[in-house]
Amino acid sequence: MAEGKGSGGGRKYTPYIPPETDLKEFTVKALVIGLVMAVVLGAANAYLGLKAGMTIAATYPAAVIGMAVLRVLRGNILEENFARTVGSIGESVAAGAIFTIPAFFIAGIWADFATWDHYLIASAIMLVGGILGVLFVALLRRVMVEDPDLPFPESVAAAEIHKAGRAGGTGAAFLFGAMGIGALIQTLIKLRVFLVEKQWFIPFSQSVLRLGKSGTAPAQSGIVVTPPGVSPAYIGVGYIIGPKLASLTFSGGLLAWGLFVPIITYFLGPSLVPPEQVGDTKTWMELSAQVWQNIVRPIAVGGMLTSAAFTLFRMRSSLLGGLTRSISDVKKAATGEVTAVRTEQDLSFLKVLAGIGLAAVGTFGIYYFFAGDLVAALVATVVMVIAGFFFAAVSGYLVGIIGSSNNPISGLTLSTLLIAAILMVALGMRGNAGVSAVLGVAAVVCVAAAVAGEMLQDLKVGHILGGTPWKMQVGDLLGVGLSALVMFIPLVILHQGDISTGGEGLGGKELPAPQASLMAMLSQGIVGGEMAWPLIIVGIVMGCGFILMQVRSPMLACVGMYLPLETSFAIFVGGLIKGIVERISARRAMNDAQKARIENNGVLLAAGLIAGEALVGLFLASLAIFNVHYEAWIPALIPGLPLAFEWSIAIFVFIALILIFIPLRNAGRPDEPAPPSGVF
Repeated sequence: MAEGKGSGGGRKYTPYIPPETDLKEFTVKALVIGLVMAVVLGAANAYLGLKAGMTIAATYPAAVIGMAVLRVLRGNILEENFARTVGSIGESVAAGAIFTIPAFFIAGIWADFATWDHYLIASAIMLVGGILGVLFVALLRRVMVEDPDLPFPESVAAAEIHKAGRAGGTGAAFLFGAMGIGALIQTLIKLRVFLVEKQWFIPFSQSVLRLGKSGTAPAQSGIVVTPPGVSPAYIGVGYIIGPKLASLTFSGGLLAWGLFVPIITYFLGPSLVPPEQVGDTKTWMELSAQVWQNIVRPIAVGGMLTSAAFTLFRMRSSLLGGLTRSISDVKKAATGEVTAVRTEQDLSFLKVLAGIGLAAVGTFGIYYFFAGDLVAALVATVVMVIAGFFFAAVSGYLVGIIGSSNNPISGLTLSTLLIAAILMVALGMRGNAGVSAVLGVAAVVCVAAAVAGEMLQDLKVGHILGGTPWKMQVGDLLGVGLSALVMFIPLVILHQGDISTGGEGLGGKELPAPQASLMAMLSQGIVGGEMAWPLIIVGIVMGCGFILMQVRSPMLACVGMYLPLETSFAIFVGGLIKGIVERISARRAMNDAQKARIENNGVLLAAGLIAGEALVGLFLASLAIFNVHYEAWIPALIPGLPLAFEWSIAIFVFIALILIFIPLRNAGRPDEPAPPSGVF
């Protein structure tokens, strides 16, 4: 960043590309690259979010990919900035979608997820939510990006990536190489080259534990051991979030399967297991799975509810500050004069208001379709517009402080859902119509808040580099439009693909969708009167216990309870790998510049592993829909191929070696200048 003399003897900010410099920016090639990245990165995040309940920020992968492609096409830095802006918006649309859209199916509102009507409804929700998010930010951009109290850590780092790219380095080799490795490993897993579903029963003794009535067959007590999920994506997630947060996630899995499931199964078993099956290990495994699904997961939902409320409480000062500032910012935007300076030109205030009005009308139509009641639809629309604007402002404000990776979108959405649910009950809306209206409000607000946070982060990058705001805003509107039209398709592919292979689809073991399940349970419980209150209350008390113990992130612990154990353990392994890297770099006494290079290269590798697995997972799920039994290809081609579990252990070691040695070997010399730190 540069500074120059301003009028009146002051100092005025000058971006990397000065306002008077005329470079191509909104070009066809930059737009096409951005739109492709929006779809691909959005689909990858949809895959990850449904399976692991987490998403990764797309700003940095989009920056690296955009730079790599545009370098070949001889693009300039403003085209790279524009392509990254459009490309990263798909992730935020996907985040809003996976947190809410599956809830319609999980709550039983949609008996069949994959229908044309549901595609139109979901696309309309994502479209109006995304448009509102972009337009709300257009009102707030000037004040927020120029606020010296908002550091925008991830925006500054992303801008430095673009500047470093001009000097010759992009990190594309790490990202694309890891994508290929992740895709290959996931392909071999799905083709059943590696046996990842093996179980062992380790007995204590033949007659230590006797269950059931006197005279029944003794049960064989012991422990059933299953391997961790061999997943490049889960390991990559664990690496990105680090050892402490990964350990918290796994602690939830240990609580679920090491405490709650065994205790509940022990006491419920004698009354549920037929006497003739008391000694059958498979029967007890099935009962344990039902206990986890029907008892432990609702407890985890209660914990997530408490955790979301606590997250908002801890940010109360920032939230109140954001709400107060948003009102004054709109007043400033409304009275702002049209400027001739290229880097200060937003979409006009009147056009933004007209767009918000049209989006509100479209939202009213959606809610009227859900509720079938004019007053309820009108109230829901008013709630959505007000809550959407304030939460979009708060989302942008929080991104300016802590970055989009830590933005508590699910907590903001949950607040909206609770308000909407109470209003629907007060208006007499019950049953599926009321639940649908509540989920509709939450879905639009969720997408709007997610898009607003990502959009403001990208506008700050543009502010640093010298991008034109109105061009970036139009680009994001196009990115939102395309993402809204196609993002339902990955959800359908994953849902139908899981069902085709014997799974349960959305909300099941393979696609647990924790946030959407939380939204579904709360809306059903408040509006439909179907809440499993005893279990929810137990979870709320458990969450309070986590808070009193000063657990760093109670939400992650509860999500770990909700996820399958093999998933949380794979995330834990990724966190351990990151911890090993940090230990080695500390023992070698590396300086801050070297540690920053290790961090950035490692996260690019982890992001590549995630994207590679996600894309292959989507492709193979689409094959399953058409009854293509790809899992039998390799054994059919190579008779007698051993399906050794030891191979899957070797995969863990292989991924660990990649994530440890490649970043360390590329740490650079101590005297090299430091790259942008804290990129992810």
